[in-house]
Amino acid sequence: MPGVVAGVGSDCLGLSVLDFVGIEHGETAHSSIEGAVDIAQAVEAAGYRRYWVSEHHNMASLACSAPEILTAHIGARTERIRVGAAGIMLPNHSSLKVAETFRTLAAMYPGRIDLALGRAPGTDPLTAHVLRRGLSTDPAAEFPTQVGELLAFLGDGFPAGHPYQKLLVAPIGPERPELFMLGSSSYGPRFAAVNGMSAVFAHHMSPDLAFELLRQYRREFTPRRDGDEPYSAMSVLAFASGDDEAIADFEAGWTLTINNIRRGIREPLRPEQVRDFARSEQFRRRDRTDSRMVTGEAKAVVERLMQMKALAEVDEIVIVTPSVDRVRRRQSYHAIAEAWRHAVSIG
Repeated sequence: MPGVVAGVGSDCLGLSVLDFVGIEHGETAHSSIEGAVDIAQAVEAAGYRRYWVSEHHNMASLACSAPEILTAHIGARTERIRVGAAGIMLPNHSSLKVAETFRTLAAMYPGRIDLALGRAPGTDPLTAHVLRRGLSTDPAAEFPTQVGELLAFLGDGFPAGHPYQKLLVAPIGPERPELFMLGSSSYGPRFAAVNGMSAVFAHHMSPDLAFELLRQYRREFTPRRDGDEPYSAMSVLAFASGDDEAIADFEAGWTLTINNIRRGIREPLRPEQVRDFARSEQFRRRDRTDSRMVTGEAKAVVERLMQMKALAEVDEIVIVTPSVDRVRRRQSYHAIAEAWRHAVSIG
């Protein structure tokens, strides 16, 4: 049922983390993945509800091309926090294989596995072409059928007479992942509402659309089963620090990352490149009206996040903090958790 959160304590915050598993300049992929483990353990200790990894391909700056494997690794190195993929870009995969993989993960870590689905490729057109074995199908047209098959394979079952009805999706067990539908346009939350799924919207990609679409999701939610209720989350770029230079570095790093993606550059950022840009006249004169980033002292960040949570009518805020400095990320996650807990206690 959407909204059921198993495997976490009652003191769990309404906060989660989405990690792109960035590879910092000069480090190995192994170090990046160990860094992701360290982040997951830190946010678990701080009381976050979930730790998710994304799916991206053809990026030298990221180590998240196989989120299902990362989910297994993170699950083994944590104890309580929910772990999963946000998401699995379903057109890149077979629905049967995704069902088998996440049934296996759910058997390994009962009550802790999440599966968020996306229909974007998570990469450039050429890489998507290779991932999909050169098939010339329309992912947008195929996606509803793929999701329907996945739900059936995960336990909903196929109607009588369906050719897939006789398939056995192992391992068999009572556990199934908690399912979400990702979105950065109107498609995702509307699809989730019509199909009775939980929804996650990427405010960090489409801030101007997020609030109304998430409210609309809640109004239009249609249960698939008796007792199902709407459940939604919103991912937000956020960084908390009392150090103005650290905040500038975070904002500059994200700005450079987006600029590089648009130019087809997929290499890790150099720390000096970020620092130089953060202190440049160009950066100081930038447009400060970008509503994607929530930065500042932890108390102010949490106040804004809570306002956004209420405005979007979501159940969770998912923090996205890409950075070249993992130490600062851990400090930010901890500070936000403490400020959030304090705000809830006095609220």
